Amino acid sequence: MDNKILGNIHSFESFGTVDGPGVRFVIFMQGCSLSCKYCHNRDTWELNQGTKYSADELIDTILKYKNYILPTGGVTATGGEPLLQVKFLIELFSKLKALGIHTAIDTSGMFDLTEDIKHLLSLTDLVLLDIKHIDDEKCKKLVGHSNIKELQFAKYLSDNNIHIWIRQVIIPGITDDEADLKKLKEFISTLKTVEKIELSPYHNMGKYKWINLGLKYELENVRTANDSDIERAKKILGML
Repeated sequence: MDNKILGNIHSFESFGTVDGPGVRFVIFMQGCSLSCKYCHNRDTWELNQGTKYSADELIDTILKYKNYILPTGGVTATGGEPLLQVKFLIELFSKLKALGIHTAIDTSGMFDLTEDIKHLLSLTDLVLLDIKHIDDEKCKKLVGHSNIKELQFAKYLSDNNIHIWIRQVIIPGITDDEADLKKLKEFISTLKTVEKIELSPYHNMGKYKWINLGLKYELENVRTANDSDIERAKKILGML
């Protein structure tokens, strides 16, 4: 039955313009398996929080905005980490595809390629793949996990003709090393379906969420990234 699978939802954004093409209905899923030191949505990490919705309830909400998101926009699942709730998203995306609505997932891709994951990806028009760090050891220090699975995930997307937008946060002194960016450029060049590379400047606007949760903000002494940092990274990546 439809209502047996419930999703834990943190929040919505009705008129998103940065998480995929066109105007998007953005679903912030609750729960994350990573521990990114720069996370600006620290309140989304715990899985068993948020508000529970069935896929049909979400569809009813999304359809209120269909005149805005069709025909050039769609729905994006982000988080948190949406792939933690893969069975719920399979049900939701199946319904969205039946309605002709474009689907996107914003994910780290740090998952085993299970049959459920593959099923969900077959229902996904675009993956916004957040490459946490191209260097494996630096990735472990930054987010608590190896990057091996996310790079394998990227290869799977490419091999199965799933459109990709590559994302990386530029953190001064952490993700902006020239050798690392050249390595990232080389990796991206092996992928056939990358449509766009998006570089986000590191900011600390989510620091207050860590403090409100009684947690230490680990990048306290890292400066925020500026336009020059982004321009430099773009040049190294061959984006200019």
